[in-house]
Amino acid sequence: MANLVYFENWMDPIGPETISASSSIELMKMLFSDDPGQTWRVLETAHGYQCLPSTETEEQFYPSADFLTRCPNLLAISVSGAGYDMVDVDACTEAGVLVANQSGANAESVAQHVIGLMLSLAKQIIQTDRAIRRVDRNWTRWDYVGSELTGRTLGIIGLGKVGRRLAEIAKVFSMNVIAYDPYITDDDFIERGAMSVTLKDLMSKSDFVSINCPLTEETRGMIGEPEFDAMKPSAIFISTARGGIHDEVALENAIATKRLAGAGVDVFNAEPPAHDHPLMRFENVIASPHNAGVTTDCMFNMAKWAADQWINIFDGKRPQRFINPEVWPKFSERYSEIMGRPVAG
Repeated sequence: MANLVYFENWMDPIGPETISASSSIELMKMLFSDDPGQTWRVLETAHGYQCLPSTETEEQFYPSADFLTRCPNLLAISVSGAGYDMVDVDACTEAGVLVANQSGANAESVAQHVIGLMLSLAKQIIQTDRAIRRVDRNWTRWDYVGSELTGRTLGIIGLGKVGRRLAEIAKVFSMNVIAYDPYITDDDFIERGAMSVTLKDLMSKSDFVSINCPLTEETRGMIGEPEFDAMKPSAIFISTARGGIHDEVALENAIATKRLAGAGVDVFNAEPPAHDHPLMRFENVIASPHNAGVTTDCMFNMAKWAADQWINIFDGKRPQRFINPEVWPKFSERYSEIMGRPVAG
């Protein structure tokens, strides 16, 4: 019997329901308010750990090297969505712990959120809504002339599951799509409907820039003052990826000096951001609390995908969404020792 632990909730009830239907997995729910000693005793016997998003997880329960040392029976870790920046993947690989995510489960929800931000800012929907609610009427509709998406250029940084779906939707608006992603081939760009360009060219040629890549040591701080300076004054910046990829101070400066026409920001360095965060003072900035993927559809997908993947993992099968595939030989040895049977293949 495999022991699978999780904290608080599982995004959608379909997750626990699916797991509970398996006779080979014992599901153990914990609360952050539980006695810490008891919590660690449960974790120390766990074979699997289903993580909550980083913003809802206490840092002591991030899957770090120290965490792994305290949990010697742990075979696998699964994150709730696509992002896994709170997981020390190198430490997991060294320890023989498999890491999986739910990449693609949120693609539709996030891509639609990006389009929503683009439309709202281009058409000045948010600005007119705020204006019409004010008592004063020192404005006319001609003060809020918008623009269409039609024929504009969308630059996508990161052409993975979300970026690919975003490119597809953008084509419905007859947009030109360019992208920067150094980890895919020329054929991938063609298949995903985008023209490959350098980061520098993307920033200078795009009418809209959308960040859709993971937060890694390579991407941390990737978009800063030089990148914002390269953008058109009429361009709009969008990020629904992770806080830390773009420099918040540099973005604030670009908006304040009118070097950008607007920004849609779903992710921040500290989440949720303070109500008086500097970006909140601008009419042409739309902020959302990292909820681009928080839809009933997405949460169902993430919960169901994770549950199905856990059943495969504990059956000794390779997961469909594997972050560290190089761990498989060591994982296979540990799986055989701990579960008392060989992996399926």
